[in-house]
Amino acid sequence: MRYGPEENITVKMPRSSRSRVVAVTGIAILAVMIFSTGTGPAGSAPAVTDPPTSGAVRFSDVTEEAGIRFQHVNGAFGKKYLPETMGSGGAFLDIDGDGWLDILLVNSSVWKEKPGPRGYPAVYLNQRDGTFRDITRQCGLEMEMYGMGVTAADYDNDGDVDVYITGLGPDRLFRNERGTFRDVTTEVDLGNPDFSTSATFFDYDNDGWLDLFVANYVQWTPETDIFCSLDGRTKSYCTPEPYKGTTSRLYRNLGGRRFQDVTREAGLYDTTNKGLGVAILDFNEDGLLDIALANDTQPNRLWRNEGDGTFHEVGVSAGIAFSEDGTARGAMGIDAGDYDHSGRFSLLIGNFSNEMMSLYHNEGLEFFIDDAPTTGVGEASLLTLTFGCFFFDFDLDGWLDIFAANGHVENEIEKVQRRVTYAQPVHLFHNREGKHFVDVAPSAGEPFRRPYVGRGAAYGDYDNDGDLDVLLTQSGGPARLFRNDRTNRNHWIAFQLVGEQSNHDAIGAVVKVTTNLGTQQAVVHTGGSYCSQSQLPLIFGLGPVGQVDRVEVIWPLGRRQIFQNLRANRYHRIHETSGLQSWLAKSDATPVRTHVGGAGAK
Repeated sequence: MRYGPEENITVKMPRSSRSRVVAVTGIAILAVMIFSTGTGPAGSAPAVTDPPTSGAVRFSDVTEEAGIRFQHVNGAFGKKYLPETMGSGGAFLDIDGDGWLDILLVNSSVWKEKPGPRGYPAVYLNQRDGTFRDITRQCGLEMEMYGMGVTAADYDNDGDVDVYITGLGPDRLFRNERGTFRDVTTEVDLGNPDFSTSATFFDYDNDGWLDLFVANYVQWTPETDIFCSLDGRTKSYCTPEPYKGTTSRLYRNLGGRRFQDVTREAGLYDTTNKGLGVAILDFNEDGLLDIALANDTQPNRLWRNEGDGTFHEVGVSAGIAFSEDGTARGAMGIDAGDYDHSGRFSLLIGNFSNEMMSLYHNEGLEFFIDDAPTTGVGEASLLTLTFGCFFFDFDLDGWLDIFAANGHVENEIEKVQRRVTYAQPVHLFHNREGKHFVDVAPSAGEPFRRPYVGRGAAYGDYDNDGDLDVLLTQSGGPARLFRNDRTNRNHWIAFQLVGEQSNHDAIGAVVKVTTNLGTQQAVVHTGGSYCSQSQLPLIFGLGPVGQVDRVEVIWPLGRRQIFQNLRANRYHRIHETSGLQSWLAKSDATPVRTHVGGAGAK
């Protein structure tokens, strides 16, 4: 993160390190000069001149009626410690394996020097009727830590989802034991001690076991906190620039029993990084999962998987490290997706205010071009500060749209930047067939016109009706659940993959869906966004098409399956070796599974 050109930030180093005072002045990037004229405040809703053509979609804030009562505790008491303004995230996950998405919300806590109401994570069990029940205490996750992010997957291949929570170290790994979680951090040799943010499970070496990548931020403690100021007198929240970075970590899964830190051996050790978001993708289509790291004020990283247990960093040559003017931006959240049906996975990155979001289009040949300035994403996001962001098809027209959670890090930012606000409305960019995006948030319901101090964001079909709902977290505020109340007639198809030779959750599997309108593809993944996790099952919008001609599944270990003539508006479960099952959405509280006739694996 970096403050914009209107501010003059005073930074004082702690006595333990430095006594001199330095001035940190933001850089006026080219984008500001291009778009500053005629752009309204970040907290104001832009005019929408091109509403969705595929039908009405509205989002309703159902937080209270759903029974979600969560308040993020950041411990703020006037000293403006750096972590207070950064967290935290949340996740959609199926804790009890009943086919209905539950919700986990990460919390931070109070500082030892200023006791107060402590913050605990919250776990909400889906009651299958639109409501949730708080089961935090009975499920074993009522524990205190200064949490930041979450990733969830079946790391031990026993059939249920496990949970890894990041924060001001050490991190914690919880093994799911029939709906109850047990802290196994020590016994599996984990416990990353650093200030960690986002994390992701993925099988980088294709041995059938999920490994773990953890993004670490900066070297910070309350004792080494640095004095920063907007006016030279009163303290403000610092950017990461005065702090030293720290390396992210890669932990190899040794058969589900323990993990081994292989960061150095894998070629990932780099103490200049200040990582906030991580995404996995196969950007060069070689069948191996690569790592993209959103780096705050440092060059973004893209580590190419070499297939021999090592990675090679290619961010600069690939074109994602810097902005077009050569500046390392304040990158926060990140996601990967094939938004233009090119057959290649591109990258979406949320950046600091005055820096616009990045939409790195994958051109092939291991090269990306930032299409944000030419697709409408750049101008609309110039003044907002984006944390959580992701691709998803909110109106099920077959094209990936974009959601962005926005909110500044400094609650007094308007004193020095009159057009930028602390709380900011979300972005909801509607995809116009891969060529252009229009922010339709103001027309998507009253909740999307409100300002939030947005941080984490995730999507999931919690009510099993086939369209994707949204979970939003706030720094020092309540989490919000937005239900997708779609009224158009677009069709959809969904897939839950079960690995039997590959990892159980099929992380890294690619699904390609072909209709008479073309081919879409998606990868089963954890991570993405910011400190959050969306659902693992894949949902594809089909527009007016009521049947899928062809579905191809490429499993992490190389097996390919082809299914033909699948009916729309169904959830389909695909097993790596035993085939295909399906059930109607919302047919029963407990899904009824039946074999689909005429479909088979080749």
